[in-house]
Amino acid sequence: MSGLAMKTALQRLPVVLQAAATLLLSLFLIVPVGMSILAGLTRNDFVGLRSGLTLRWVVQVWGLYQDAIWLSLEVAMATLLITLLVGVPCGYALSRSRGKLFRTLESMLMLPVAMPGLATALGLLAVYGSLHAFRVSAWFIVVGHVIFTLPFMVRAVSAVCSSIDLRTLEEGAASLGAGFVARFRTVVLPNIRPGILAGALTVVTLSIGEFNLTWMLSTPMTKTLPVGLADAYASLRLEVGSAYTLIFFLMIIPLLVLMQRLGVNDPDKRASR
Repeated sequence: MSGLAMKTALQRLPVVLQAAATLLLSLFLIVPVGMSILAGLTRNDFVGLRSGLTLRWVVQVWGLYQDAIWLSLEVAMATLLITLLVGVPCGYALSRSRGKLFRTLESMLMLPVAMPGLATALGLLAVYGSLHAFRVSAWFIVVGHVIFTLPFMVRAVSAVCSSIDLRTLEEGAASLGAGFVARFRTVVLPNIRPGILAGALTVVTLSIGEFNLTWMLSTPMTKTLPVGLADAYASLRLEVGSAYTLIFFLMIIPLLVLMQRLGVNDPDKRASR
């Protein structure tokens, strides 16, 4: 029995080591974030928890930066609307086409992901920076966010379209007299809903958290959440910056959890149908 037990223990050893390594890596990544958030809830970060807990810094951040927080949400929603209107038809068209022209177009759409955000922002400034009214408006940031996030919407929709035999479904609907608009509305959209939802959550999450591109495109009147976060850490005491981080995470984490749940559950739901 002892020999069998030892053999079983040796077989389980790689799994245990992998679990331990994963746990240590997770702690290595999560603990600094947790400490940063905790600093925003303490009265004095230099003293630590002995100074007591407080929501003073969170209230102060909300009073100072609530305009930046609301602007981030408005920019994210505008970015989402445009990427839905453009990215869903584009992803559908790319999944249905196999020509070199469409493959080239798909590669070009991926360029903003490969390029640094600062390079994209400099290009926008060089081309549209002279349009003063546009330059100082939040729509200038929206344009940058659309360029950055559109590939994620297109890829999400294209991947779902490619995994479904949409052609057969559309041919069946066409044989019943449905036109293209009717087929797209009643056949295509319901079947690619998981890809649209995944792409939408990715777009909103990336838009709210995007810093490099936004920092270059923003003005003092169009300061978004990540830019305000950088300013808070650079110009105010650590507790205020950490409280800003807490608000940022309260906005981002629910989106990430929802995106994860949709990514895991939707394929199972579709398979069960």
